[in-house]
Amino acid sequence: MTTAPWRDPALSPAARVDDLLARMTLEEKTAQLYGVWVGAGTDGDGVAPLQAEMTAEYDWDTLITKGLGQLTRCFGTAPVDPAAGARSLARAQERIAAANRFGIPAIAHEECLAGFTAWRATAYPVPLAWGASWDPELVAEVGRRIGRDMASVGVHQGLAPVLDVVRDPRWGRVEETIGEDPYLVGTVGAAYVRGLESAGIVATLKHFAGYAASAGARNLAPVRAGVREFADVVLPPFETALREGGARSVMAAYNETDGVPASADPHLLTQLLREDWGFTGTVVSDYFGVGFLQTQHRVAATPAQAAHAALAAGVDVELPSVRCFGDALVAAVRAGEVPQELIDRAARRVLAQKCALGLLDEGWRAEPAALGGAAGGATAGALGGTPGEAPGTTLAAHQPSSAQTPATVDLDPPANRAIARQLAEESIVLLANPDALLPLPTDARIAVVGPRADDPLAMLGCYSFPSHVLPQHPGTPLGLEIPTVLAALRTELPDAKVTFAEGCPTSDPDPSGIPEAVARAAEADVCVAVLGDRAGLFGRGTSGEGCDVGDLRLPGVQAELLDALVATGVPVVLVLLTGRPYALGRWHGRLAAAVQAFFPGEEGGPAVAGVLSGRVNPSGRLPVSVPRLPGGQPWTYLQPPLGLAGTSSSLDPTPLHAFGHGLSYTAFTWADFTRTTAEAANIPTDDGSYEVSVTVRNAGPRPGAEVVQLYLHDPVASVTRPDVRLIGYRRVELAPGESTRVTFGFHVDLASFTDRAGRRVVEPGALELRLAASSADVRHTTHLTLTGPVRELGPARRLVCETRAE
Repeated sequence: MTTAPWRDPALSPAARVDDLLARMTLEEKTAQLYGVWVGAGTDGDGVAPLQAEMTAEYDWDTLITKGLGQLTRCFGTAPVDPAAGARSLARAQERIAAANRFGIPAIAHEECLAGFTAWRATAYPVPLAWGASWDPELVAEVGRRIGRDMASVGVHQGLAPVLDVVRDPRWGRVEETIGEDPYLVGTVGAAYVRGLESAGIVATLKHFAGYAASAGARNLAPVRAGVREFADVVLPPFETALREGGARSVMAAYNETDGVPASADPHLLTQLLREDWGFTGTVVSDYFGVGFLQTQHRVAATPAQAAHAALAAGVDVELPSVRCFGDALVAAVRAGEVPQELIDRAARRVLAQKCALGLLDEGWRAEPAALGGAAGGATAGALGGTPGEAPGTTLAAHQPSSAQTPATVDLDPPANRAIARQLAEESIVLLANPDALLPLPTDARIAVVGPRADDPLAMLGCYSFPSHVLPQHPGTPLGLEIPTVLAALRTELPDAKVTFAEGCPTSDPDPSGIPEAVARAAEADVCVAVLGDRAGLFGRGTSGEGCDVGDLRLPGVQAELLDALVATGVPVVLVLLTGRPYALGRWHGRLAAAVQAFFPGEEGGPAVAGVLSGRVNPSGRLPVSVPRLPGGQPWTYLQPPLGLAGTSSSLDPTPLHAFGHGLSYTAFTWADFTRTTAEAANIPTDDGSYEVSVTVRNAGPRPGAEVVQLYLHDPVASVTRPDVRLIGYRRVELAPGESTRVTFGFHVDLASFTDRAGRRVVEPGALELRLAASSADVRHTTHLTLTGPVRELGPARRLVCETRAE
């Protein structure tokens, strides 16, 4: 039997896809452009915005006869044993392939924001903790491990990372971001992409673009960012992750910008993304994003019009389920209302991705590696049922019976936990330790107080499986061992006398437990107050998607609890487990120490306890500023002169702790600062470069890590510029007495910005390069002068500052 050309791996992917497209009907092409979300709830308590209103009904057996583009949330919809789930979905893939003429399976996608969103899979620290680590290589390893686990059970595509830059810390999804600086977000995000893609998983950059700049910090609210804010703050992380990371998919954002929804914006999704940046992968909608063009944005009157607008803009795949890209779209094409060329364009991109994943190959097998099949050859786990059993009322109901599944598929092995612990430890920020109370004495009387001290969920963000899915399945065990701060501290300091009182709930305004907490503190040598957030969705938490806040006060009556503890006179160590920064100026100078952890994952309890005991030397640095006052938002450190404190306003926005800040239990010296040439060097605007170096030495008694940061100050430009902005950094780990030479290779492209005409340019004039320990702690400065004409940059510009430590 002759193999069809589209099955022949010896041919180019383009030739294979062209041959296949020529054989497909309109209905078969369109079927490649949508997903199906089996088991999605419609009871109003879902995991996606307006899920109940937007989820459409369909007949599975009829639907798959035309083929299927994607399977949605294969593991992240309901708890299911990983092995049983993998087997169930493998059977689903076999059914999909058998039902359509060409035998093509679906792409299975899953969330992987802080770990593979599956029951019993490792819950890593949230992305804001990645940013706090300032360690891209470690984040790349986390991405590789997450990707390997996903691929082992047949998942093909991961909906991460989030590359939104924090513009207002009141926004609920701050925990999902990497920070408030586009350079940090882009470099750390690109590292995560490299890790995922190295395991064969299609990384999906989201949310493209502007989503985090919503008015009033409200989820899905309009974005009113100007051209330069969009070009110089919002977009660079996406460009970096595409060029430096190799991401193969992009998710269109929910938001509108200046009246144009991202999912209907051809300038954004086609001209910029594809024509300017050269992206060749797929663009997927955010969940229900195509339908929202009709129901929320009201730029389309019918589902077919919404589909037309999205396809014309450059959206290729409707997620999570078919609503607009199905029968209504086919009818509109046949009626001449939608050009068939748009269907062909999107289908070509989807099929090219399936070809790259091996899903068009003659030898494709449904069995994933975890079940003994070929890695990447199947889709993923199951979408419902009782933990430990194959689901019986959701997707598995459509499957034939299968053979015995393996006893276990371990998605949380010791190696994963070790990396989760390392990232948690590196991400914890010591904000203040004025009297060196930390590390704690080993035999102290310690009162542990606070609503987050003895709750495993205090460690997890809103996209971890226990926080994201299990609230809809009460009584289901977490599936993971997650030590609390209280339990970990008792293990860490076995000779200490540790007592506990909750003090107050996380968010409920109930102060009745405060007197007991005060009594426990008064009996102790030191009080450790563990406060912070509870992750949730759409108002069911204090941090997370749809959990936006009006100001940056601690949730509930936690501030009153902290006031009462401080009033005892007993030294208070504040430990924050949060998804955003909170205003701490109220207690400035009144705390013995302050420690910030951003939802540090399943190993976060031992990591925090290690910092408190001194076993771990804190090395995290803030990826977001910590405000002094709860109001005055939005504000980040990327401010032009008039955005800084001044006599023209009675409101001082200066943060209590600056972007990049973090203390250590050891001391570092920065010496022997050198530059390529003498002060006031002349550097050409055309491909000019310059090196600055400093020797960093650990002058203290403990091993530790320093983060050397390089900032740019542009004194005069044709448009207003941030007073300082990050353009490079290097984390270095040093033993006591050890030193290293850190060198930054500045290139003039890193000084570029968007001018009044909308061009990215390098302008002649004076610059300052500042080596600093934070955006506010400058250690060395050098002056440059860029000479020559204004130079317009193209897409091949330098995005990353080369660094070395030797």
